[in-house]
Amino acid sequence: MTTERRYTVPAGDLVLHHYWISPYAEKVRCIFGFKRLSWKSVLIPIVMPKPDLLALTGGYRKTPVLQIGADVFCDTDLIARVLDAVQPDPPLFPDGTEGLCYALGAWQQQLFALAVEMLGLNGAPLPDNFVEDRAKMFESGLDVGRMIQELPAKRDQMRAKLDIIERQLADGRPFVLGERPSLADFSLYHPIFALRGLPAMSVTLDPFSGVRAWADRIAGFGHGTYEEMSSAAAVETARSATPQTASASDPGDPNARRPGERISVVHADFGRDPVVGEIVASSVHEIAIRRRDERAGEVIVHLPRERYVVLPA
Repeated sequence: MTTERRYTVPAGDLVLHHYWISPYAEKVRCIFGFKRLSWKSVLIPIVMPKPDLLALTGGYRKTPVLQIGADVFCDTDLIARVLDAVQPDPPLFPDGTEGLCYALGAWQQQLFALAVEMLGLNGAPLPDNFVEDRAKMFESGLDVGRMIQELPAKRDQMRAKLDIIERQLADGRPFVLGERPSLADFSLYHPIFALRGLPAMSVTLDPFSGVRAWADRIAGFGHGTYEEMSSAAAVETARSATPQTASASDPGDPNARRPGERISVVHADFGRDPVVGEIVASSVHEIAIRRRDERAGEVIVHLPRERYVVLPA
């Protein structure tokens, strides 16, 4: 079994690159609140171009991104691991629930996709070029005509998924897995956050009183304490910092990858912009690659292994 690295950094060094209507960013913001963390808020554009963000990530364009000095963490599953290491109490995985939390997180992706499609087709306030921008993130693009045709089926699917969550909460438990909050709550909450943001869609939740009360509890954690920071200042923070990640190989890597190899990492399904660099450290759940940017200097970008494709550069 590969031992996971732990990151010991001051809470004040946490920088979140996000925008306020992003559901996945809300997942992380609520974790900040749950763990009573202080952080810096860097607002990024909803659509491309995102020059300051890409100076840090080297290509990864999705939201949110967590920055700690010159270390940059992509994907909320990995960000959750990092935040749980930064502030172990209260834990995101109480009572041995880590496996179940991540399994429910995968199921949540279906709920999120439904929520986004329904919002987009029901007048959510989005930039004019939002669909064109997001279509570029899929290998086969987006078929809006088909999405409109399938909207009644999406309503059926959304209702069924909300009912599953309602039944899970029906015994009076305050949180999805029991008496204590876990990553499962934050993962399942953020698509609900998206639905609640548009009056035309929030009525979808009306029949589900348990879901609505549970969502109120998650929202009640707040967002922690934050202060605004410009994206240019975040890039300068990376330039003036030294990456904290030490070289480490994964002896169990089935492909025998080693530090120093030049690779390309990209999400398997959504967001086809690769990050290219040389391996610094890897483990069963993470790969960290070093890249150099004209503006940000030497940066180490951290990505998950699950749902990502690692290829020789």
